[in-house]
Amino acid sequence: MNTELSEQEIIRRKSLEELTRLGINAYPAAEYKVTHLAEKLREEFETHPESLQDARVAGRIMRRRIMGSASFFELQDASGRIQVYVTRDDVSRDEEKTMYNVVFKKLLDIGDIVGVSGFVFRTRTGELSVHARELTVLSKSLRPLPVVKEKDGQVYDAFSDPEQRYRQRYLDLIVNPRAKEVFVKRSGVINAIRAYLTDAGCLEMDTPVLQAIPGGASARPFITHHNALDVPFYLRVANELYLKRLIVGGFDGVFEFSRNFRNEGMDRSHNPEFTVMEVYVAYKDYFWMMDFTEKMIAATARAVNGNTLAPFGDNLVDFAPPYKRVRMVDAIREHAGIDVTGKSEQELRDFCLANDIRVDNKMGKGKLIDAIFGEKCEHHYIQPTFIYDYPVEMSPLTKMHRSEPGMTERFELMVNGKELANAYSELNDPIDQLERFKEQMALSERGDDEAMFIDRDFLRALEYGMPPTSGMGIGIDRLCMFLTNSPSIQDVLLFPQMKPETNQD
Repeated sequence: MNTELSEQEIIRRKSLEELTRLGINAYPAAEYKVTHLAEKLREEFETHPESLQDARVAGRIMRRRIMGSASFFELQDASGRIQVYVTRDDVSRDEEKTMYNVVFKKLLDIGDIVGVSGFVFRTRTGELSVHARELTVLSKSLRPLPVVKEKDGQVYDAFSDPEQRYRQRYLDLIVNPRAKEVFVKRSGVINAIRAYLTDAGCLEMDTPVLQAIPGGASARPFITHHNALDVPFYLRVANELYLKRLIVGGFDGVFEFSRNFRNEGMDRSHNPEFTVMEVYVAYKDYFWMMDFTEKMIAATARAVNGNTLAPFGDNLVDFAPPYKRVRMVDAIREHAGIDVTGKSEQELRDFCLANDIRVDNKMGKGKLIDAIFGEKCEHHYIQPTFIYDYPVEMSPLTKMHRSEPGMTERFELMVNGKELANAYSELNDPIDQLERFKEQMALSERGDDEAMFIDRDFLRALEYGMPPTSGMGIGIDRLCMFLTNSPSIQDVLLFPQMKPETNQD
């Protein structure tokens, strides 16, 4: 870590020493009883101004205007900002007026956290303010904030570099109000989905993050070692197989917000650690789940944004049901000009090579079809669209189609050209499931490091009988991107994975 201090940091440390010399603890342990947040002060002043004669607020100093014996500063708390009016005579009781002349004017800085006790009023210019009777130092900031400055229409010192913002999210949240708004909405997304599922009778569950077999998705896992058991373990790639065990056990509806880990690439829409909500409901199929999913997402959009419309880049997405429904083979036929039904692996690979679709010899039919769809079709689906009925090679955990040989009862929800949700009529035939796992193992032997393992215990669970079930997983991070108009997944993750810093300053 860089131990060299800037001039500003040296000054702030000297201020801290002076505060200590004056007998002021810059990091007090006692509770500071806050009566109001800034936003509540504004709301209450409009209806009951008389009740705000003894208000106590706390927060960070963001701006100051020092004017002799009276000054103003902006205090920022969790809800926003409020102006504070502070005078020498009101906050200082000694003859030297130490609290104002020395502490406030000389030893406090932008970024310091203070408590203010006083009454609320409007200034001559109409600005709602707290007239301070008492000022309490709560935390001294030893580093200067990158406060935005403007001159001649140009912005200086803005904390806008993406890498800095992601590495120092705490600082991003302090100085960029937009960042905080995104994460408030993210919390709202999770709460709205949880409430919708709970109201539907589903129970929230917990499943293991450390797993002996990384099941439930075709993905490259992170591998670790369990010292006590002396065996390899894997970070969860999906929670599907555990939640379906619970359906076997007799629960009719279960869900989980799951932190998943996939040891794969990073880009603007993928992060190695991400959040998925998966739900499983007994005695339902994928058509029921389509209806359920579109209603849940619409309810979530309304809860977070007040309506179902969500701008995203140049697009305006409407999450109001019903969503368009397109069979996958029809989508590929329309946009790629090939009917993949009945095509051999070599025919699919030849088509990809002829159309500059990146493939390799480790890819089986499922991944080849997925590559064709990803390259030729995905970007056409901006408004919410269910792409359904997937070839069996793409869906090792999905029930065979009830009327179309070679197809499975699966859908993906596409929005803004990206997959948002994935759902099945769940495969509950243990004999068929074993054969699908064996096909995955064959792909693994060809070098596909994303192929699924054979989960013998899951097969044993299915042998006891799982009722007809529909399951759905939705990418929470991606939904938050769409509902907050955030172009990068890193914008909706508080602490996205990044390469470690070599030098910290």
